[in-house]
Amino acid sequence: EADVVEYRVVPDEQVEIAAVLKELCGRDGVDVVLTTGGTGLAPRDVTPQATLGVIEYEVPGIGEVMRAESVKVTPAGMLSRGVAGVRNGTLIVNLPGSPKAAVASLQAVIKILPHALDLLSGKTEHPGNEIG
Repeated sequence: EADVVEYRVVPDEQVEIAAVLKELCGRDGVDVVLTTGGTGLAPRDVTPQATLGVIEYEVPGIGEVMRAESVKVTPAGMLSRGVAGVRNGTLIVNLPGSPKAAVASLQAVIKILPHALDLLSGKTEHPGNEIG
């Protein structure tokens, strides 16, 4: 179960996106930041660049799985450049802008999020790998 702390629309400007990511990752109680849109090939699609500019480290498997699932629906899924990474103990995940693709991408990785958040909070024991 998750609570939505905030929903915000941000212009397709790398500096503004980065500033919002920094702000949200600096708040107590924000464990995950999900972005939607700005992950394509158009010049205005700068969400991955903004994310890469603020994270401490990348979690490439999340983007890989989202793209793998998306390609099953449409070959254009391979053009998504969404990334995932960690800043200040908060996981940032870039979802595509298409509502259908965003839902499919989130569904592809949602089962791993509780385990990822446990790891980020310092719970490193792996009792039986009961993911799913």
